[in-house]
Amino acid sequence: MQQDSFKSGFITIIGRPNVGKSTFLNRIIGQKIAIMSDKAQTTRNTIQGVMTDANSQIIFIDTPGIHKPKHKLGDFMVKIAENTLNEVDAILFMINAAEGYGRGDQFIIDRLESVDKPVYLVINKIDQINPDQLFDLIVEYKDKYNFQEIIPISALEGNNVDHLLAVLKEQLPDGPQYYPDDQITDHPERFIISEFIREKVLQQTKEEVPHSIAVVIDKIEQKPNEKVEIHATIIVERKSQKGIIIGKQGSMLKKIGTQARRDIERLLGTKVYLDLWVKVQKDWRNREQYLHEFGYNQDEY
Repeated sequence: MQQDSFKSGFITIIGRPNVGKSTFLNRIIGQKIAIMSDKAQTTRNTIQGVMTDANSQIIFIDTPGIHKPKHKLGDFMVKIAENTLNEVDAILFMINAAEGYGRGDQFIIDRLESVDKPVYLVINKIDQINPDQLFDLIVEYKDKYNFQEIIPISALEGNNVDHLLAVLKEQLPDGPQYYPDDQITDHPERFIISEFIREKVLQQTKEEVPHSIAVVIDKIEQKPNEKVEIHATIIVERKSQKGIIIGKQGSMLKKIGTQARRDIERLLGTKVYLDLWVKVQKDWRNREQYLHEFGYNQDEY
């Protein structure tokens, strides 16, 4: 019996900040690789998630939310998001059903006008609205752009996600298997570990410490007792932010470390000793030297 051809391709997920791109990616991959936070612009680099089954492989690229930049780090984030648009097989433009149409969406749609790839509108968070609102949203967006298809989902609860994946697989070109069956991301563990730590800082400090943080992994060492020892530095822009992250008698830093360690142990499948330090680098988001040093290398995009 002749075997069906193998399909593969690259699909980018774009949208305003905080529409649920990382939640969607983590759901379909079945393991946490992208960080989640209720703050906008959580994702700073493209996260490639790989989903493989018997006859297809989809490589998803979760880009930073496209927004009007306010500093050099913002320029970097928007540049990577826009650069992926013409290099993929399809684009998922994700919106937040609960927020509806906004100027930020038009900002993205204007950029899609010059793209020669199929664009699917994914209306996420449908669990937060009633069906009448959903119908109105579909009608409104149909007038804005010639989408290949409009697909409502709930990434959090999984509603209609399987249908979306089936639609995407259908339109993938025949192609090779780029990654092994068991590989779910192309990012090194060091990068994912730093993202897990950054996520916990964002979650614990809320509005007190905005996106002026970076996490640098100084050392990862396998100890003879099978425990992995990780030393990392949390970079902030102001002395007051350092105080917030450390907390009273080190309480906040301890909480961040405990929560991050749990995720890292799940990722590595072993016990972890995590040592965190906090360092001030004034205005690092606007200084090329620090952007490069902390992993935001604009030359690569």
